Amino acid sequence: MLVNLTDLMQPALKHGYAVPCFNVFGYEDALAVVNAAQARNASVILAVNLDMTQFMPLNHIVGMLRPLAMSATVPVCLHLDHNYDIPTVLKAVDAGFTSVMYDGSQLPIAENIAGVKQVVAHAKPLRVSVEAEVGSVPYASGRDHIKSELTDVNEAIMMLEKAKPDVLAVSVGNVHRLENTFVDIDFSRFGELQTALNVPLVIHGTSGVKTPDIQKLAQGNVCKFNIGTCLRQRFGKSLRHILETDPNLFDRLTIMKNIIPEVSNEADKMIGLLGQ
Repeated sequence: MLVNLTDLMQPALKHGYAVPCFNVFGYEDALAVVNAAQARNASVILAVNLDMTQFMPLNHIVGMLRPLAMSATVPVCLHLDHNYDIPTVLKAVDAGFTSVMYDGSQLPIAENIAGVKQVVAHAKPLRVSVEAEVGSVPYASGRDHIKSELTDVNEAIMMLEKAKPDVLAVSVGNVHRLENTFVDIDFSRFGELQTALNVPLVIHGTSGVKTPDIQKLAQGNVCKFNIGTCLRQRFGKSLRHILETDPNLFDRLTIMKNIIPEVSNEADKMIGLLGQ
């Protein structure tokens, strides 16, 4: 069933678990995620990042993923991940996403708040949830212009009071796109944020967070974890293994039918880790 982000966050906050937000890049990995969620009777978020929106038009993405979410037997949210362009975010709202993230984290806080406020005004009447980010979560690769800045508690409070997003992404030492290393989460800063803020919090860069730290964050106010790298790694490794095992194999459906269960297994592991 298709839901918005708020529909998922409030039960998670109440019952002490978190919902995984998986970046997907096509029907096959999206199907793998939904299959894993259905097997566990768990809620899940299908996220579309900036790279995907630059590869495929928004309405094509919605046409592919929205029916999959609607036909699922569990709650599924269709989410636009980090986007820095307000017109694109508003277009995503109108196209059929049920949740959007306007990322103004590279701007001064006043401009960030103003941008989020504009998106909220457009999205709320359509029951589309809005995610904002205060502070800045850096990237290990691919986004060198993104700064690294811990979330300031007072700025986060200002964002919630003035723009009223539904959830807030925070920077507490987490890093996007880490492949084989792990970060040290600043639990002192996280504790300050958790005490001061009254909305579900979001952690990006989950693949680079140690398992005990993920569990500790999930037991707090973090209700959404963004996950991308580990799924892409599983997809890529499975594809290479299949083609190396049978160099003459070329049929796409045969290949994908072998990859989908592998990606589902990776998604299942993350769903379970977050408490569902």
